[in-house]
Amino acid sequence: MIDGYRRSVSVWRKLGLRMTGLLAMSFVLCRMAAAQSGMPNAPAAPPPASASVLMTRALHLYDTRAYAAALAVFRRAAEIGDVEAMMYIGVMCGTGQGTEVDYKEALDWFRRAANAGDAQAMNNIGLLYYKGMDQPPNHREALTWFHKAADLGNSEAMFNTAVLFRDGLGVPVNYGEAMKWFRKAADAGDVVANNEMGALFQKGQGVEVDYGEAMNWYRKAADSGNDSGMYNIGILYESGLGVNRDRDEAIMWYRKAAAAGNAAAKDRLKSLGVDASLPK
Repeated sequence: MIDGYRRSVSVWRKLGLRMTGLLAMSFVLCRMAAAQSGMPNAPAAPPPASASVLMTRALHLYDTRAYAAALAVFRRAAEIGDVEAMMYIGVMCGTGQGTEVDYKEALDWFRRAANAGDAQAMNNIGLLYYKGMDQPPNHREALTWFHKAADLGNSEAMFNTAVLFRDGLGVPVNYGEAMKWFRKAADAGDVVANNEMGALFQKGQGVEVDYGEAMNWYRKAADSGNDSGMYNIGILYESGLGVNRDRDEAIMWYRKAAAAGNAAAKDRLKSLGVDASLPK
């Protein structure tokens, strides 16, 4: 079962770094005629750069790991209202790219983006409160921001909302709410949420134990490449939960999970005295 905290860490590593068309776009800078200033041949004042031009420049610098220079250009774009630039600044301040780690400044920039209606920024604010960073975690505040982002359709925020209800962080444990939000996240395309739905049915959390339904959700996760879903299918076959006990079938799924990097599956195969490699 995927741990919500580890998921949050992995999400933090890519907060706001959304691939957009800006990464692939190129812009042609047009020359402007000399301004009429009353002086013959007086050079024109350079026009202010547009946000799109600044973002192209900043993303190129970021791509080449010239982080300090990229951060300076992102700041210029953010000051004229570019929301994606605000997101990048928040990430860079939160991870120490081109600057010292400064969670308060990261929070400030995410708030600016959130005030502009950016759902990912709202989710990122929730993660800062969830993890605490340089202050104690505030799960109630995290939930408030996750809710805001989730209501705008952000699948990561739906997942994170579910985790808080499932684990009783900032709110009493509520498996019904957890299932509702995991289902929403799964419907929105979150592969890990499929696995979490399976776990709720397997453990009977918020519902009656239903191994058949658990298998259905684990298969959805596994079919999308989720290694935990593969591992959990192996558990059901090895234990004979909702299916006939089938050691060979279990081993096959453990091997698939191990090949996808699942450490628990590797350990399980070792304990069974079975080679982890998939048959050719």
